[in-house]
Amino acid sequence: MKERSGIKDFSYHLEKGERLFVYIGAGNYKAIIYLNGTKLGEHEGGFTPFNFEITNLVKEKDNFLVIKVDNKRSREYVPTVNTDWWNYGGITRDVFLVEVPQTFIKDYFVQLAKNSNKEISGWIKLDGERKNQNVKIEIPELQKGFSSKTNDDGFCKFSFTANPALWSPDNPKLYDVKILSETDSVSDEIGFRKIEAKDGKILLNGKPIFLRGISSHEEKPITGGRADSEEDAETILNWIKELNGNFVRMAHYPHSENIIRLTDKIGILMWSEVPVYWTILWDNNQTFQNAKNQLTEMITRDKNRASVILWSVANETPRSEERLKFLCRLTEQARKLDSTRLLTAALENHSINDTTIVIDDPLGKYLDVIGLNEYLGWYVGLPDGIKRINYKTNYNKPIIISEFGAAALQGMHGDSLTRWTEEYQAYVYKEQVKLMKRIPQLNGMTPWVLADFRSPRRSLPGIQDFWNRKGIISDKGIKKKAFYILQDFYKDIKTNGWNYQD
Repeated sequence: MKERSGIKDFSYHLEKGERLFVYIGAGNYKAIIYLNGTKLGEHEGGFTPFNFEITNLVKEKDNFLVIKVDNKRSREYVPTVNTDWWNYGGITRDVFLVEVPQTFIKDYFVQLAKNSNKEISGWIKLDGERKNQNVKIEIPELQKGFSSKTNDDGFCKFSFTANPALWSPDNPKLYDVKILSETDSVSDEIGFRKIEAKDGKILLNGKPIFLRGISSHEEKPITGGRADSEEDAETILNWIKELNGNFVRMAHYPHSENIIRLTDKIGILMWSEVPVYWTILWDNNQTFQNAKNQLTEMITRDKNRASVILWSVANETPRSEERLKFLCRLTEQARKLDSTRLLTAALENHSINDTTIVIDDPLGKYLDVIGLNEYLGWYVGLPDGIKRINYKTNYNKPIIISEFGAAALQGMHGDSLTRWTEEYQAYVYKEQVKLMKRIPQLNGMTPWVLADFRSPRRSLPGIQDFWNRKGIISDKGIKKKAFYILQDFYKDIKTNGWNYQD
């Protein structure tokens, strides 16, 4: 398989019998693609990849590729008109020309079978004229492989036993996996691990794990813009490592493949999310089909990444019957595409009185892990009120506090009850980490948020200036006091383990 980085005018010699595709990593939001004056197609959704075949249109010289991208928002879109992040438009990720044989390996899924440590299973899908072919999967380091033959649709399943070293944050072992057909071959680096939810616990490779996490937007560190490069990924993930973290929530949409690949290599677990956010049109079938397609494209791209343990179908969606039906259908699609991972959503909290938060959203019935957003001490009360809060849950399922936090302008100081100061943010974090130890079935947390990010909703002059200031790192890369509160908390958990205090 040959690749070239994206160019709008180009020459290309296509070998006889080969096929050529143009691959767009992402374009926000609606894209229309033309080559040499012929419309290739359209794509809706700002954060997932898409491609079109150009075999019969490409010329030896003077090809001209036009990609029109429109980022205006509309009520029926996913996400809709209201978002709390910057609506960066245009082509936001890499564009490639990909050359493949006439019949090629279109897709594959290689993971440990659900609830197994030793059964490697999955499938292979061919595309082209010769769909019936002998195919093989090989893992040379394990001296293991499997041979089969695809059916009339170019599809076959496989399953074989092996004894791989299991992938984990402490041992992010990746194996060179080769997939071969009679006409094509593909290599990938894949890790093997087991993820389960049992009796209120998340188990990684059969052992309980506490997810020491943080939420992160795809904001380029220090300079702003979309964080699309390998260097951006390294900076963001190194900050998480410095925090003593082992987990990241990629909010509120699928992030660049560069960072997903790097989480595999360096050992950071990941929550991946589609932008079904706030006030989606739940009763609009076109909106549902759009959300379903974005979920499908996210899972299709990242299903072989060991670091991805959670697919999230929504964030902070207000309750209604229409919303429940919509999201239940999304969970069905996710399980159909990938039964090996856990499903979650970031739910809104529900206070039944001044001191009790109850987890009772009916969507919880359809999830494996309950995510919950709360902003005690910032949007609700003062930080000293956090000590009076208790949690109750209607579900015997693991809980992740997917958001908490407070905003602070880096370098602004005052007493611990002066809003926007680093001291106020640090006070909220001090009380919140105490609260975490009182939450039953808590298996992890992803406070909001790693770094300040641009947002059109945050206009307070001199403080926000169109930046969401809830980052524990500033937009200039400077760590705030809250960073060190969380760093020490995670260091203690990493050293001494997680202890729930009733």
